[in-house]
Amino acid sequence: MLEYNPLDCFPCAEELPDSDDTPVDNELQDLIPSLLKAVLALLWENRWDWFFGVDMGIYYHPKEPAIVPDGFLSLGVQRFIDEDLRLSYVLWEEQVVPMLVLEVVSHKRRGEYSSKKKIYREMGVLYYVVYNPLRRRKAPLEVYRLVDGVYELQFGNPVWLPEIGLGIGTERGSYQGINREWLYWYDEQRQRILTPEEQIAQEKQRATEAEQLAQQERQRTKLLEEKLRSLGVDPDNL
Repeated sequence: MLEYNPLDCFPCAEELPDSDDTPVDNELQDLIPSLLKAVLALLWENRWDWFFGVDMGIYYHPKEPAIVPDGFLSLGVQRFIDEDLRLSYVLWEEQVVPMLVLEVVSHKRRGEYSSKKKIYREMGVLYYVVYNPLRRRKAPLEVYRLVDGVYELQFGNPVWLPEIGLGIGTERGSYQGINREWLYWYDEQRQRILTPEEQIAQEKQRATEAEQLAQQERQRTKLLEEKLRSLGVDPDNL
């Protein structure tokens, strides 16, 4: 893990570029981490000790440019700094290394298996997640765990991440109307955490079912009242 001398005069987030102005290679590099972030925002809506960055620069060394993963998760930090939010993630200010970093591979490789992996290892990132949707013969999702300074490939789908309290894996589903394989969070029973869209749809379905049951009950009550009246009994006097 990189260490910083608090007596050194390092630049702060406001003094550093908040972007390397490099566009993503494809839309998945934005949508996939955004989906993971959206699920966490709902799942952990009452927690304030986490931050998930999407296409945000991580400054890990005062003399090096920021490294920009597609997504990363830090635990034990403030979820919001102030109303202007974070410009970038500066390690000597945050004092917390991201616990998980995500890279989505496109046709154009950007060092996901080489230079970036080396930097994340030196930073001390515990979990390095690489999703390569272009793979056919190998699993598209690789989850590495840092063990004694070396990244070891973890097996399974989903892969349980005990330090985070969630699993991560792939599954076909729909997000923003797009049907394909996505990355999702999972609970300890390997049950997928629903997306905000799915939870809204589920609540609408429950409301529809409840209204249908209420309508059936009203219909039964009406039929019973009509039957009583046919027998000369006024149901309003019962």
